[in-house]
Amino acid sequence: MALLIRTHYALAKESIKRNRTRSFLTCLGIGIGVASIILILSLMGSINNMITSQVKAMGADLVVVRPAKQEDAIDSIVDGLTSANQYLTSNLTLEDAKAIIGLSDVDSAAPIAAGVATLTSEDRTVPSANIIGTYADLNKVQNLQLMNGTFLSKKVENAAVVGKELSLKLFATPDEAVGKTFTLMDHKFIVVGMLEEMEDPINFSNVDFDSAMLIDANFLDKIGGNFQVQQINIKAASTSVLDSLSQEIQDFLHAEKAGDENFEVLYGDAISHPAGGLFTIVSGMLTVVASVSLVVGGIGVMNILLVSVAERTREIGIRKAVGASSFNILLQFMFESLILSLAGGLLGFVLGYVFAFFISIFTPFAPYIDWGIISVTLSTSMAIGVIFGMYPAVKAARKNPIESLRYYR
Repeated sequence: MALLIRTHYALAKESIKRNRTRSFLTCLGIGIGVASIILILSLMGSINNMITSQVKAMGADLVVVRPAKQEDAIDSIVDGLTSANQYLTSNLTLEDAKAIIGLSDVDSAAPIAAGVATLTSEDRTVPSANIIGTYADLNKVQNLQLMNGTFLSKKVENAAVVGKELSLKLFATPDEAVGKTFTLMDHKFIVVGMLEEMEDPINFSNVDFDSAMLIDANFLDKIGGNFQVQQINIKAASTSVLDSLSQEIQDFLHAEKAGDENFEVLYGDAISHPAGGLFTIVSGMLTVVASVSLVVGGIGVMNILLVSVAERTREIGIRKAVGASSFNILLQFMFESLILSLAGGLLGFVLGYVFAFFISIFTPFAPYIDWGIISVTLSTSMAIGVIFGMYPAVKAARKNPIESLRYYR
């Protein structure tokens, strides 16, 4: 059996070497499809890894409460595609955050109330700025770094903390906004602090802090701001109470909302899963598109093998005449198909990560490599080889040896 395998491998290798250009182009067709899938999986893995690292950096004592619809997967996907704002249906409130702060096992907590509004400084206007209503304890829970100034304080209700990018738009300065004033909903605010530029724009709070203005949530509520609480971040008193605290929050909210279960209480690894389903949907659609290019590459493999079968008809007749079985002929061409597909898969693996490293130069998404992606590459390549190589191999195996011996090119 080992001798048979070596023979088939040698024959397939010799056939591929005879048509180097044609074989390379076939491998390239497979490689482009594999590279597309590798790139998508690498970016998804990078984002998940980024958020997981953030959660670990916060410590193991973090609990998060988010709005969540209790529906099946299909309804969730449809809602993600058709809803203009997934937080418009949030049933979380500032009163919930205040009540959670009062629980015995809570060290600190802060809501994330998001909205969009117009900000006006002395000489500039930002028509659609991201406004985040929160509490002073957010800095303690999420460990936000300040470039200068101080964080929000309960003593000054009209204080604000600005991100670097929004500061540049509103005050024309990326680092000297402390002390400047702006107007929001006819109320004057003063900037008391500036956030350090975030290394990772994607985080478990689903907020781009570089482009946000942080304001006291109670004051926003007082002046009539229509902001939805999209998350409540909670720091537990210790890691040993995470289970009991999570259940206590679950029971409290269930009772408070008269059985309304449109929320979820998360801690540990569950926090690091992307909260919005839209990214997952888009990634799935991109993977489908990449799979189409793989099918095109597979058709290329089938095409080259059909040409090879036609060119080697006499060779097939000779092999059958000297004792080769139809199964031997089938294996010969299946080996050729598998070699082409695996070579294309390896080429795609290399190309995918070359593109991923190139993208990482301009974005914070570092290439993510693990055994799962490698196994997907190899299994996908082998599947393409088997599926699209089967028909040419069967066609070759079924050739009549007498008719094949009469064939001349």
